[in-house]
Amino acid sequence: MTTDQIQENHVTTGATVWLTGLPSAGKTTIAHELAGLLRADGHRVEVLDGDEIREFISAGLGFSREDRHTNVQRIGFVAELLARNGVKALVPVIAPYADSRDAVRGRHEANATPYLEIHVATPVEVCSERDVKGLYAKQAAGELTGLTGVDDPYEQPEKPDLRIESQNQTVQESAAAVHALLSERSLL
Repeated sequence: MTTDQIQENHVTTGATVWLTGLPSAGKTTIAHELAGLLRADGHRVEVLDGDEIREFISAGLGFSREDRHTNVQRIGFVAELLARNGVKALVPVIAPYADSRDAVRGRHEANATPYLEIHVATPVEVCSERDVKGLYAKQAAGELTGLTGVDDPYEQPEKPDLRIESQNQTVQESAAAVHALLSERSLL
């Protein structure tokens, strides 16, 4: 059997799983838990963490609406590239604007690449209690402006493929819900 035949026999369906929500909603934690489940099933997985992307791919961008849009489009491009090549691209990114997320979905649809939008719909009060990065405390102290969901807009998805209320379930239950959706959509 040639290498091409071996690769052809082991093709996996790629997909982008976009987890959007407020800062400290649980997006990255759920993505990493899901990545573990998918890897255990033998899938190729990459987590495109928003903070890492900002550091390495979108360095120099600020937090204006235009810069946030550019950042989301860059992440969407990388995710779609990975997904159409058989990787499950898990993307825990705030992506506060609906038009930016819609453009990413459109890129996926244009290339017939599976795309799921997951809204991690954790209330801002819960996010501010979690405050993983101390952003809410800095905003409350007047050291930070433009915090998504507080003094900068977050446009909630109107029709996500799945809505998760992370305050009402464990990380494992949240990841299992996304895993089940991938299975329902024949992406596993």
